[in-house]
Amino acid sequence: MSLVEAVTNVVAGYLLALLTQIGTFPLFGLIVSVADNLLISSIFTTVSLLRSFALRRMFEAVRAHQSVHPIDRD
Repeated sequence: MSLVEAVTNVVAGYLLALLTQIGTFPLFGLIVSVADNLLISSIFTTVSLLRSFALRRMFEAVRAHQSVHPIDRD
């Protein structure tokens, strides 16, 4: 189920980025083709995936470090 959750999250993020761009870009006078919108959404989705992975690894490292070196709570 973790894989299903991860894939659903990525697909939802991609679609949300795409719809947000389509709705927002014209407000700023940016005229972008559908192909360019798809590419831009892909780039933002990739960056989001990398950010999510890096943060997950960072928090996992902190958790692992804390389990090896518990804080003295006296």
